[in-house]
This record gives sequence, C-alpha cells and structure tokens, in this order.
Amino acid sequence: MTFTPWQFIVVAVAGWMNRQQQEVIEYLRTENRILREKLGGKRLLLNADQKRRLAAKGKALGRRLLEQFGTLFSPSTILRWHRMLIARKYDGSAHRGKPGPAPTKANKIRKLVLQMAKDNPSWGYGHIHGELIGLGYDVSWQTVRRVMLDAGLLPDPDKPYKTTWKLFLQSHWESIAAADFFTVEAWTTGGLQRFLVFFVLELSTRKVEVVGIHRNPCEGQMLQWARNLTDAEDGFLTGKRILIHDRDPLFTKKFRQTLGATGVRCLKLPRWSPNLNAHCESWVRAIKSECLNKMILFGERHVRHVIEQYVAHYLKERPHRVLGHRVVEPEAPMPKEGPVLCRERLGGLLKTYYREAA
Repeated sequence: MTFTPWQFIVVAVAGWMNRQQQEVIEYLRTENRILREKLGGKRLLLNADQKRRLAAKGKALGRRLLEQFGTLFSPSTILRWHRMLIARKYDGSAHRGKPGPAPTKANKIRKLVLQMAKDNPSWGYGHIHGELIGLGYDVSWQTVRRVMLDAGLLPDPDKPYKTTWKLFLQSHWESIAAADFFTVEAWTTGGLQRFLVFFVLELSTRKVEVVGIHRNPCEGQMLQWARNLTDAEDGFLTGKRILIHDRDPLFTKKFRQTLGATGVRCLKLPRWSPNLNAHCESWVRAIKSECLNKMILFGERHVRHVIEQYVAHYLKERPHRVLGHRVVEPEAPMPKEGPVLCRERLGGLLKTYYREAA
C-alpha cells in the first residue's frame, strides 16, 4: 500500500498532535502528583460549582481514563458528584414554600414588648400595654403580662426599682461633673515630697480644671476650693447639679454642704467601684502617661507650671477621639490651606500641628 504525499502529511500531523497531547497529559499527571505531595494527605475542599464542573468532565471520560490520569480526586468521588448533579436536577424542593410559618402579628407584638421592657426597666406591663395601644396594636394587657412573665421581665413587687448608673449618667449628662485627686512626686529642699492635685471634669464636654495643688490639704482648704468652684461669676460648677466623687475622707460633710447650698448635689460613689468615675481615671492616666511620667519635677512651682502647661495643651490643642477628633476649647477655625506649623510646650514634650489663620 502506497501513500500519497497528502496522506503522508496528514499521518505526520496526526502523529505530532498525538505526541503533543501525550506530553500535555504527562505534564498534568506530574503536576497533580506534586500537588498531592504538597497537600500531605489533607482534603481539598471544593464548592458546589467546582464539583459540578469536574463531575461533568469526569463522566465524559469514564472510570478507566480517570484512573489512568491519576487525578486529585478518585473516580468514585467524581462519579458520585455526577450522581448528585443528576439528583439535584430533579429535586423540586427549591420550588416549595419556605419552611415554617411566616412572621405573624403576634410575633411582632412580642418583639415590641421585649424591646420596650429591655429599654425601660422601670416600666410595668400596664405602661407597655398603653404604648402598644398608642401604636395601634389591638392587644390585651393580659397578653403583655404573659410575654413579660415568660421572659422573666416582670419587676419584683418586694424589691423597689433601682436606677442603674448607666441610665443615671445618660439622663443627667449635661449637668454632671466629676472630681478626684491624683498625686505627684517632686524633689524639694526637704527631699522627695508628694503633692495632691484636686481637679474637676465636666463629663459632657471633657473640660477640666485643676482646682488646687497642695501637700496636705485640710478641711479648711477643701472648703475654700468648694467656694471657688461655686463662685457666681466664674465658678467651674456654675450650672451643674451633680458632682460625682469617691469616698476620699477629704470630701467631708462640710464640703458637701458648701456645694449643696449652691444647688450642687454631691453623689458619693459606692465602695470599690473605680469604673464609675472612669472619665476622671482616664484623664489622670493621660496626664501621667503623656507628661508627668516623662519628667523629673523640682519644687511646687515646677509642678504647677508643668500641670498648667498640660491643661492648656489638653483643652486648646489636643484632639479627642470621643469628641470627633476636635479640641475641647477651639480658639479659631483652622484654615485648610497654608504651611503646617508646630507649637511646642515643655521643651517639645507636648506638640501640636496647625495652620496659621490669615
């Protein structure tokens, strides 16, 4: 049998293509073996779409060719995916309705009752029932009572309701100030001396005022500070109604009476509850970590100067995250254009960057 030139060319091309396919197949088999070695026996997890694509290709090849290729997945696994693909095709559960009943009016009322009871712990079922009637819900008070009873939200008649600190602070936020002491150690001619720093903080604005610094303040000194705080013209507590403080013995009965005579009620914190005066604790941590702990202080005059500089920096220059990264007492709107300048205090320990107003 003789071949024509064209037949010879066709046979040669077919042989070349078959050789190329064998080389590609051998490369893929080697690549799969290396990937199996890298996995180290771990399972390779596929999503539903990837399983579907492999199952469709694997079914066309058949079990014998799959075993010959040495794929990452066994022929049984790929054929099982194919059977699952067929079963899913004839699965009609997707066209059925959603399981379970749809949300009803009763469920909405129950959620509202629980939400109102949670947000307003002092409300009874009668109050909540009135709110629901005002919202247009036709519900009986017995239903509201049963929902609260099942959730364990009915107040105990033998235990009077007590206002939580969180609710108290939220309802009096604008009229509350907090007071506290912190200590500073400084070298003097008599050696290392401790100074007590008395300050008051306005909770709503974070404005702070250092009322006094003294080595050993007595009741007379505390009464003078109380009169300064409640001065009719420039007293820091003017307009305030509540002063929170801890159980330090310096907050004497006469001190509280002096403030009470001007309408400022002193609210003593419970024992072992520093978190209830967290804003003062935060300010003390700030002044110590940013300033006092980085300096050695010499004498009372130096202590006063350093604290005065930090308070000015805190009020007029330092941005506060809780205030939306604004300063407590902004002096003037800062222009958005112009050279950036740096203002330094205490030899560069406290810095702030600004643009000079035109």
